[in-house]
Amino acid sequence: MAIQLSAAVRQNLSALQSTAEMLGQTQNRLSTGLKVNSALDNPGSFFTAQSLNSRASDLGSLLDDQGQAVQTLKAADEGIQAITKLAEAAKAKANQALQSSSTSDRRKFAGEYNELLSQIETLAKDAGYSGKNLLGGTGNDLSVVFNESGSSKAAVSAVDFTDTTGTLGLADLTVGTSSTATVTIAALAAADEASDTLVYSAGSTGTTIAFGAGADPADILAGLNAVDGTTATSDGTTITITSTEGQIALDDSDSTADLTAVAGTGYVAGTFDTDAAINTTLTSLTDALGTLRSQASTFGTNLTVVENRQDFTKSMINTLQEGAGKLTLADSNQEGANLLALQTRQSLASTSLSFASQADQNVLRLL
Repeated sequence: MAIQLSAAVRQNLSALQSTAEMLGQTQNRLSTGLKVNSALDNPGSFFTAQSLNSRASDLGSLLDDQGQAVQTLKAADEGIQAITKLAEAAKAKANQALQSSSTSDRRKFAGEYNELLSQIETLAKDAGYSGKNLLGGTGNDLSVVFNESGSSKAAVSAVDFTDTTGTLGLADLTVGTSSTATVTIAALAAADEASDTLVYSAGSTGTTIAFGAGADPADILAGLNAVDGTTATSDGTTITITSTEGQIALDDSDSTADLTAVAGTGYVAGTFDTDAAINTTLTSLTDALGTLRSQASTFGTNLTVVENRQDFTKSMINTLQEGAGKLTLADSNQEGANLLALQTRQSLASTSLSFASQADQNVLRLL
């Protein structure tokens, strides 16, 4: 048997149910913070917001890659700055060599120059970040993607500074080695005779030394040591001669009591031995420094581009998320006011339903 409700009760019950439904909807919006929780609430807003949030998510994943690209470029830039300082130090060594008239000092500077080039190569190899080294040459090019379709990107070409003879055009120098020779004091004593002279040469330098009968070995040592680049020492039995200027040759001029000609060994000319070679090296260093500064400028431009796109991507993500929020986020102030109004309406509807029920009960009393 169906329960029959009076028109007044049914009307008030319907109003109460409608209020309860709206109250539940308002409470859900307040608890989730969303006015559109599913496609049932508002298909257009829901799917549009979903698309905006998806794009924001895609850009967010690219943002991480862009951040890593920035660090890679910074590592390369720091590497170039350090290499530039080493190249400037190498240039200072070449200038020191040019100002020195000592071949021994020049060869010392050449050795220090080579060490600086070795440090440049080592530093370039250590300038990588997360497996990518923009100073490491082939296989290290960097590609930075800026949009979710991959159609917008920046390509950064790597350079190879791990071998200074390549892009920088700086080759290791030949340090040079001295010529050495020995002659016994006994051999000199057997060969000296009246009017004899010792003829000494080493490259473009040389001298003649009095070598008459009874020549004093100390005088011979003094004569040899007076020649530029030559050092002569004696242990009392043997005279050892060293020259930085060329291959040693020593003989006497009178062959009656002939001294067996002494020939030095081991001489290798050094790159810094001549002013012309030093000036050539200085020119190469000037060109290398220009290359380094130009590349630093290129990487700096690339870094600016990537950082600007990174900032733009962050702003774009915020814009997309804000747009999605405007479509789906609930106004907590408005929903709070709605909740208060609906609670009041619910209370009134309950009271009204109670009055309608009392009217039906009054009819029963008449029976």
